[in-house]
Amino acid sequence: MDLGTGLRRALKKLTGAALVDERVVRETVKEIQRVLIMGDMNVALVSELSKRIEARALDEKALKGVDSREHVVKVVYEELAAMLGEKHEPKIAKQKIMLLGLFGSGKTTTAGKLAHFFKKKGLSVAMICCDVARPAAYEQLQQVAERAGAHFYGKKGEIDASKIAREALAQAKEDVLILDSAGRSAFDDELSHELKQINAEFKPDEKLLVLNADIGQVAKKQADEFNKAVGLTGVIITKMDGSGKGGGALSAVAASGTKVSFIGTGEKQEDLELFDAKKFVGRLLGFPDLEALIEKVNEVSAESKIDEKALLEDKFTIRTFYEQLKAAKKMGPLKGVFQMLGAPDIPKDMVEQSEEKLKAYEVMINSMTPAEREDVALLKKNRSRLERIARGSGRKPEDVRDLLSQFEKVQKMMGQFKHNRGFRRQMEKMMKGGFPGMPGAGN
Repeated sequence: MDLGTGLRRALKKLTGAALVDERVVRETVKEIQRVLIMGDMNVALVSELSKRIEARALDEKALKGVDSREHVVKVVYEELAAMLGEKHEPKIAKQKIMLLGLFGSGKTTTAGKLAHFFKKKGLSVAMICCDVARPAAYEQLQQVAERAGAHFYGKKGEIDASKIAREALAQAKEDVLILDSAGRSAFDDELSHELKQINAEFKPDEKLLVLNADIGQVAKKQADEFNKAVGLTGVIITKMDGSGKGGGALSAVAASGTKVSFIGTGEKQEDLELFDAKKFVGRLLGFPDLEALIEKVNEVSAESKIDEKALLEDKFTIRTFYEQLKAAKKMGPLKGVFQMLGAPDIPKDMVEQSEEKLKAYEVMINSMTPAEREDVALLKKNRSRLERIARGSGRKPEDVRDLLSQFEKVQKMMGQFKHNRGFRRQMEKMMKGGFPGMPGAGN
């Protein structure tokens, strides 16, 4: 059971209680305490957190319009977010970034994600290979740089990392320079000496330690060691999408006095998020993150070049529906989309079924003629056309009818959005987080 699932189950006890009294609050706090410790969080840290939650939940007066259940949830949300740190606001300007970390932390992959992040902000990026210890590090970073559209600097065969940094600085003209340093299986004097030399030569604006979420509480020890050597400005935690120890790593970094800058949520270059403790805790507790969802939708829409003119005019066709389906696939796994919507506990089989359905729709639309994609009326009462599309896509005629039914529902919703101002205002309010009684709503 992951941390989010455990916390949501603990808070469900509040909704099931007839009266939220002192006994219910103490039982809920005890369950939260158990979940956090099982999530690999430091016992002393959890103990202090539990005391603060219990004291505030019992002694603090609830805000006007907030009932006792919502008050307890609000306190849990605020205390967890406060424990994990603040929102990271990166500098979108010329800068030098040095990445540090041990073997297996995901440093090189993260370098590509950072390059992708700054490229999207309109900055030119270069990557510098100063990993002279790991075999094939030069080739791997070069490939990552090519995928990210970044320039690459390195010197194959050179064993002096500080010399590579010095020569790259003399050549590079890009806005953002990302230096990938060497790692070791464990922090030692040799690594410390090498990092200090690179640091003195490169003079980075940001020194970011890359940690794997799987290490849990060990994150504090690593953060302390690297911080003592070169003075960290932040931490990036990778593999936050599948680790049960992610909460432990986050809390351990916070306990070290170092801030979390980014979290890695997948293998793709776009799977890097600015760390925002409030949003992170909100997702754990099942609150909607519509701001992130709308940002993702806008980003995908721009990349997909959806015909906005056709959507705004009365020309919503199966062709434009098809473009939306392709855009939806670019948003990543549906599980993540459901999390942004505040529905993280959708059954796995239902999510997988939905993803399979999207694939099936795409195949069926590909089996249609251009005329059929533009005019759905050609399909509605023509059985032979439906059967032809079904055969061409390896589906049944009823599957094609299901596709047409879904298309009509979306078409109707688009019509409401375009012509009904009240409906449009309601949607816009929802997208801005206008959920009454929701902790942090609209923030």
